[in-house]
Order: sequence, then C-alpha cells, then structure tokens
Amino acid sequence: MNRNKRKWIYIILFSLAIIGFTSVIANAAPEKINLPNVNINVGGDGTSNDYVSNIKLLIFFTILSLLPSIVIMVTSFTRIVVVFSFLKSAIGATQSIPNQILTGLAIFLSVFIMMPVFIQMNDKAIKPYLENTITQEQAIEEGSKPLKEFMYKQTRKKDLELFIEIANLQDDQELTKENVPFYVVIPAFAISELKTAFQIGFLIYLPFLLIDIVVGSVLMAMGMFMLPPAMVSLPFKLLLFVMVDGWYLLTKSLIMSFG
Repeated sequence: MNRNKRKWIYIILFSLAIIGFTSVIANAAPEKINLPNVNINVGGDGTSNDYVSNIKLLIFFTILSLLPSIVIMVTSFTRIVVVFSFLKSAIGATQSIPNQILTGLAIFLSVFIMMPVFIQMNDKAIKPYLENTITQEQAIEEGSKPLKEFMYKQTRKKDLELFIEIANLQDDQELTKENVPFYVVIPAFAISELKTAFQIGFLIYLPFLLIDIVVGSVLMAMGMFMLPPAMVSLPFKLLLFVMVDGWYLLTKSLIMSFG
C-alpha cells in the first residue's frame, strides 16, 4: 500500500512540474506577433484599361482552347480520318488497328497536304508581320486568303449557297471569293468534306462486302451455321488488301483527291 501511495504521489508531482514549466514558456512568449502584410492584386488598379486587357486575355485563351477543333475543320484532316474509319469497319479489324495509329497517320497526311498552303500563309502574312512591314489586320487578311482558296476548291457550290442563303448575305452585296466570311465557308467546307469521305467509304466497302457475301453463302451451303462469317472472311479481306497494296492506293487516292 505504501508503495502504491508513493507511486501516485510521484505521478502527481511530475504532472504539476510539467504544467508549471509550460506556463513559464507561455509567459515568456511575446504578447504580439507582427505578421508580414501580403498584398495580392489581380487586375491592376481597377481601371477600364485593366478590364479590357483581362477580356482580351480571356478571349485569347478561349481561342487557344478551341484551336485544335478549328484546325481540324479547316484542313484535310476530316476527310482522311473519316475514310480511315470506314476502312477499319469494312475490313472488320476494329480491335486490331489502334485509333492512335490512324489518327497519327491522318495528322501527318494532313500536314503533307496542307504544307503548300502553310508556306503561302507564312510568306504572305507571318513573315511580313514579324518584320513589322504589315499590320495585324493586314496579316490576318493576307493569311486567310490561301486557306480560304483551299477550302473553296474542296467545297461544293450547292453547300456554299446553302449557308449564304441562310445567312441572308446574297442581298447585302455582290459576293466573291474574297468577301465571303469564314463563318460561311467553314461549315460549307465541312459538310462537303463529309460527303466526299462517305463517297470514298462506299467505294471501299464494296469489295469487302462482296467477300462477306461469298463467305456467308459458302458457310450456309456447307451447313456451318454456328461459325461466324466475319471470322472466316477477315483473313481473305486482309489478303485482298495486302495483294492490291491497299495502303498505297488509299493514301495516293486521298492525296490526289485534294488536287
């Protein structure tokens, strides 16, 4: 019992010593801590010029985020990637050909096809603007001419007239290739590209569809109803595509289709 009492006495004394030590440290601490002032100012002094700069910056980042979609819609990428998609479905190798490979091939083919247009834009607009020989408005005007000329060559007249009529531009002034706005040319070019890609896809489907019909008829005549025709026809489709050098013919046809 005496040992237990001594034990509890020591514990109480030790606790009191700790409490007294912490109180001494707290009293020794400074009464007031001066923190540095942090001033964060976003947007300048709140004048109208600052707000205009912020709006311009917001517009710039918005255009930058939409730039990939804009580039896709005004170049040859749409036609190429849609044709590759039809080819993939016609062969039946949807899992064998990764989409990344076809997309990458479409990107580099688009760069190859659009390179003459990019060179003209660089010579007529970008270089003079960087050399301070023309203004920003002149650079935009001169740089848009080669791109608009390319889209005109691939756009059907019927599609262009559709958007001109819907936009009510035919009564404002005499329209020419130079003064038709971009917001009319781009959608007309896009639907023209889709139609051309569907036409090429239809021609691609025909030989592979013929192979599917022949294989399905043979399997049905042999009574092999449980065997999927797609599994049997796939090797014959690949053999046909390799024998005619399909990638060479398809790539050549796509490049030549842009004239």
